[in-house]
Amino acid sequence: MVSEDASTVQQLDFSLMALFIRATLTVKLVMLILLLSSVWSWSIIIQKFFDYSKAKRETKYFQDAFWSGEPLEELSERLGLEPKGDSERVFVAGMTEWRRSYRPDGELITGAHARIDRSMNVALTRASDKLNSGLYFLATVGSTAPFVGLFGTVWGIKNAFEEIALQQSTNLAVVAPGIAEALLATALGLLAAIPAVIFYNKLSGDSDRIIAEQESFADEFLLILSRQLESNGRRD
Repeated sequence: MVSEDASTVQQLDFSLMALFIRATLTVKLVMLILLLSSVWSWSIIIQKFFDYSKAKRETKYFQDAFWSGEPLEELSERLGLEPKGDSERVFVAGMTEWRRSYRPDGELITGAHARIDRSMNVALTRASDKLNSGLYFLATVGSTAPFVGLFGTVWGIKNAFEEIALQQSTNLAVVAPGIAEALLATALGLLAAIPAVIFYNKLSGDSDRIIAEQESFADEFLLILSRQLESNGRRD
């Protein structure tokens, strides 16, 4: 009897596609959700690597130009009103508000320092939101995918026990397919969750470093403008 059961099991197709096809509708939906989540996670991961590399290059290029000694007015005019990089946007936001801090007669408007600071903070917030977009999805997949896979496994095992009751048999030919289908859901959950958690931590660290560098530049730039404002105020 054991040899007959083993022979029957060997005749079954245990490929991934066969397991998916034999699974119940609920387990299939779970598997599809996990597969789509995994694909979406990888698309975010790849896109973020390109975005962060570009952001680092743009930040380095701009800060080299900023600290090169080129007059700030000339640098601002060269960048124009639609700068490309996030650090450039912070700079242009500060310079734009700095120009607006003077009346036509050249007198300084009260509260210029606070307005410049708020203007650059708005640009920094937008840059931070753009850098962090998509990371929350990775965090969600990393924390929930194992449980979604576990739900598929529990549901699959439930169906396997139901099949045992209907067949009134516990031989391998009855038990093995259902258990295999159920465990595939758990495997897909881990397949989606593990890369999502790893790259969420990696990309979050990269994002924090880029944002910290931009905030440091904004603080230094605000200090420069504050000195200029104080100097112009004393001359007036």
